[in-house]
Amino acid sequence: MGYLPVVTTSFIGRETELDAVERALQEHRLVTLTGGGGVGKSRLALRAADRARARHPDGVWWADLSPLQDDRLLIATVCDAVGLLDHSPRRPVEALGEWLAGRRALLVLDCCERVIVSCAGVVADLLDAAPALTVLATSRQPLGIAGEHLLDVGPLPAGGAGQEAVRLFHDRAATAAPDVPLDTPAAAAAVAEICHRLEGIPLAVELACARLRENGVEQIAARLRDTTSGAASGAASPFVSRTTARLDVLADDSVWPQRHRALRTAIGWSHELCAPLERLLWARLSVFPGAVDVADARAVCAGGPLAGHDVPVLLERLAAQSVLQRDGDRYRMLDTLREYGTMWLAELGERDLLATRHAGHFAETAALAHAGWLGPRQVAWYRRIADCHADLCAALDHLLAEEPERAMRMAGHTGLFWSCCGHLHEARAYLERALSRTSARGPDRIRALWALGITRTLQGDHEDARRLGEECSLAAWHDQDPESVLSAAHSVSFTYLMMGRPRSALTVADRALRHVTSAPHDAPSHLRCRVIRLFALSALGRLDEAYEDAADLQQLSLGYGEHWARAYADHQLALIELLRGRARDAERHARAMLAGKYQLRDSLGIALGLDLLAGAIAARGDGVAAARTSGTGHTYWRMIGHPHRGTPELGAIRDEWERRAREAAGDPAYESAYQLGLVTDAESGLALALRGHLPS
Repeated sequence: MGYLPVVTTSFIGRETELDAVERALQEHRLVTLTGGGGVGKSRLALRAADRARARHPDGVWWADLSPLQDDRLLIATVCDAVGLLDHSPRRPVEALGEWLAGRRALLVLDCCERVIVSCAGVVADLLDAAPALTVLATSRQPLGIAGEHLLDVGPLPAGGAGQEAVRLFHDRAATAAPDVPLDTPAAAAAVAEICHRLEGIPLAVELACARLRENGVEQIAARLRDTTSGAASGAASPFVSRTTARLDVLADDSVWPQRHRALRTAIGWSHELCAPLERLLWARLSVFPGAVDVADARAVCAGGPLAGHDVPVLLERLAAQSVLQRDGDRYRMLDTLREYGTMWLAELGERDLLATRHAGHFAETAALAHAGWLGPRQVAWYRRIADCHADLCAALDHLLAEEPERAMRMAGHTGLFWSCCGHLHEARAYLERALSRTSARGPDRIRALWALGITRTLQGDHEDARRLGEECSLAAWHDQDPESVLSAAHSVSFTYLMMGRPRSALTVADRALRHVTSAPHDAPSHLRCRVIRLFALSALGRLDEAYEDAADLQQLSLGYGEHWARAYADHQLALIELLRGRARDAERHARAMLAGKYQLRDSLGIALGLDLLAGAIAARGDGVAAARTSGTGHTYWRMIGHPHRGTPELGAIRDEWERRAREAAGDPAYESAYQLGLVTDAESGLALALRGHLPS
């Protein structure tokens, strides 16, 4: 169980350090690897975490904190890392502590220096709440809390031919420039000199290796010799003067300690050897907090001398020079190199321009996703919003400071996506901030109120959600925009449904659907109100009407090519068939619902579907399979921390399904299968429930 990032390059040396980390993790609950940028803390932590899997049966989890600009998203980032998609109104750190309590897990926090003070507080809280938890942190400085065990990570030994820095050089050179000979005495001496002058710092060595295609190994050694000796003596060769002048800007010793002047030299030298457009793209890419794809890089970074059609080629060149790392179809920049790019973006006077352009691009992305929600690209838009989450947050932060009305519009556009995809706390925080920053009226505000009402309902904050729904309804009545009227009705009726008042939910949804006759394509909330109406009819026992409505909704959704409403139609068809005693048909609809909700990564929908599937399996007499499926469902309910496990009327029905499953299996077999479902990781359990196949 757990998640560790996949690294495609080999790990060289560090056996002594690995043994030290392994011992420390057995003896201490908090181990922090300290050292300067580029020295290899993250790679060492990753390797050590992988070796520690067997001692942590409840998972080894990796949280990358490098994209964070401040501490607002710290808890959310850690929650994402451990698979917690909490819907409850609790403080996120409390939910996280409860989720980890009792688990024998290892949590790796990478790049803690970004939010060192807040990170220290979170780690202290988690260690108190979860006695079996171990934390491995990487940071340029200690967290400074009780019980912390520090291990300083130094450069690789960089002496003779057998030293680790030289081995790293040979390994990376074999990939970067396999045709360059390194086995002659002169080449071997040059490699040893390069590693010595770069002090064995892994990032510096890798940057040098990336230059082997254009510069022979002896030429690289000569350049580094001139650079380091010139910097020390004050020589004024053109290359040295340009490099040292630029490196002098990096004066913050907490980021670029004097003992790592070689790293500053290597990065500056690598920067100098980049073509002008490569340097410009390097600087502009620093505005992205995480991985970036080609289309986003082109949209944000092109301009002036950098043409859009040049961006894909330049990305590949920067990857070949180890400035970027390939991450599937995307590109990722190491935090140390991003800091350098950020410095040069400021030197170019483009920091504000690029931040504005980045925010505008992702605001437009959110708008397009909202507009395309009801259609055949619905799943693609959910994936897109999930993939660029860090960029959306950065864009919202910028717009909240510079253009509050646009921030409110963007927050409304992302609200439903984030609510479904496990970012409920972020959705609520950004919506509340945006609504408080501007008093602007109209459809944008109504949409933001609707999205905030949905998040608060999902968190179980029903009275506050009902108040928001009333505010939304009043604004929509004045506005008279069809989508606004239906959105307000959806917010209010959804809250009533979750409060256990299906008759009120049906009344509100019906009234809005009669009042607004627009097709769903023109007003997507028409479809959402149809879903509420369907659930309310079932809850009221009007099964014939509900079945007819579900079949109609399914066909309507199929016509649009969307999955969200179709999955809920399948949910209700499964429930109705189950109540009518047709277990096989119920099972088929429950699996169809699960497949749709998995494609959307909608954990609430998956939890609801697993409960239904367990009931259908129990109804056909397989108590053991029902118990295992129920255990997986419980895992998903724990992940989202939902206070009611769906609409209230399902509670009694679930109890009946469990009783039947226990009778069929016997208590010991039921408990064993249930526990197996509970301890299996969520996706594996879901795959088993879907007969071994998760939809792509």
